Amino acid sequence: MEFIGFLTMAVFIVVVLYLLCRLLLSCWVFPVLTYRKLKKNGLTGPTPSFPLGNLSEMKKKTSQSSTSSSFGPSSNSITHDIHSTLFPYFARWQKAYGKMFVYWLGTEPFLYVADAALLKKLSSEVTAKNWGKPAVFRRDRAPMFGNGLVMSEGDDWVRHRHVITPAFNPTNLKAMASLMVETATTMLDNWATQINTSGIQEIDVEDSITATAGEIIAKTSFGISHHSGSLVFEKLRALQMTLFKTTRFVGVPFGKFIYPMKTLEAGRLGEEINQLFLSIIAARKKSIRSESPQHDLLGMLLKESDKPGNFSKSLTTQELVDECKTFFFGGHETTALAITWTMLLLATHTDWQEQLRAEIKEVVGDKEIDVNNLAGLKKMGWVMNEVLRLYPSAPNAQRQAKDDIQVSEDLTIPKGTNMWIDTVGMHHDPELWGEDVHEFKPERFKMGYLPFGFGGRMCIGRNLTFLEYKIVLTLILSRFSFTVSPTYTHAPSIALSLRPCNGLPLVLQPLN
Repeated sequence: MEFIGFLTMAVFIVVVLYLLCRLLLSCWVFPVLTYRKLKKNGLTGPTPSFPLGNLSEMKKKTSQSSTSSSFGPSSNSITHDIHSTLFPYFARWQKAYGKMFVYWLGTEPFLYVADAALLKKLSSEVTAKNWGKPAVFRRDRAPMFGNGLVMSEGDDWVRHRHVITPAFNPTNLKAMASLMVETATTMLDNWATQINTSGIQEIDVEDSITATAGEIIAKTSFGISHHSGSLVFEKLRALQMTLFKTTRFVGVPFGKFIYPMKTLEAGRLGEEINQLFLSIIAARKKSIRSESPQHDLLGMLLKESDKPGNFSKSLTTQELVDECKTFFFGGHETTALAITWTMLLLATHTDWQEQLRAEIKEVVGDKEIDVNNLAGLKKMGWVMNEVLRLYPSAPNAQRQAKDDIQVSEDLTIPKGTNMWIDTVGMHHDPELWGEDVHEFKPERFKMGYLPFGFGGRMCIGRNLTFLEYKIVLTLILSRFSFTVSPTYTHAPSIALSLRPCNGLPLVLQPLN
């Protein structure tokens, strides 16, 4: 008995020592060695304090900025100088270390990049296949994106891209236009009814635009009902808030155990969304046996996956689900936010409303929208570019170098290096855009503009966004003029995407 007790105690001690050793290596030893290696390679930045890295300073700065916003105390104060408020720590570190430096999320080093010339070089010299995603974000965002196109890497990314690309060819996009018009018209009818019934012209347009964009992606890409689409939308929004609007310690070893309830909630919501899409996929497969297949995104994914002898390129059931989650979220979020921010900027620049109406009258006239004519809306394209410059839906991009990248004779980005590309920082850089960088001037365009990513990993659905944006905005401008409500408070915030924290109440005036 004494021997068994001694053996048990010895095993217990060994296990404890192993865990302590692993904790010591993960939290301090390995990060310190990496820190020294990066510093030796000429990559410096704010001094980390392991195991939190620079998170303490980042969270402190975020807290300070939220209590004294640079957007101004008045609800009528609207400034587009948003970078130093959204990312106060990056703005401060940029002054000290320049447009490229290393900072730490816990024990994970990130190379911060806001240098447009460097990104241009990387875009031209590094193929899409050789860009990966930081493992820390792949794990953290798995409930929302799984191994969909946004998170896949290497040969997997090539395979997924090959399967998905046909869904966004011009013929399929044109076929979606009538559903976009129908759904957006319903939203505008609801606005008109609300104004006529209540006599109140103030409407928070963000909610209805987001819901309409969700309904459009549900119908055009997945062929599902408004009810099913709403269920998915609600679950995805709840998951988005759980992952990106709570205090968490991304990059800290065992960080998910610091807030176990949030971790469990994210996992539960992710699984519920999986089950919703599994039922949608099963229903579509069943309908294909008795009906001709639909040429939407889901139909294309199933078609490519079911081709005989296409096993090496086909997607598994879980990969199908992951792509559905990725495109449902990205497909409605990007467009909805682009239209929302456009309405804010046009509401404060009514001269541009009039210019766009004149262009719509010239190009579209009083006829139904013809997709073939939308390319003629040149000024609307300028407006979209400028809106996405000032308020990019994706405020940053993350990459991981899959091989060593030779930047110059003196600088090499080592294989495995995580990169954080500050899109907002570049879009608000006066060296790129001039001293009027924070002003709304749709006629400009320069390098350093990354609303849909960069290099070979550009957003595959960008043409869908362009189409939906022009259709919905054409319909809105044809039926309403609008100004900013006195109740609006300008407070852009980040929950993965860049969105208005307090909605967007506008005063709408029906035309004719």
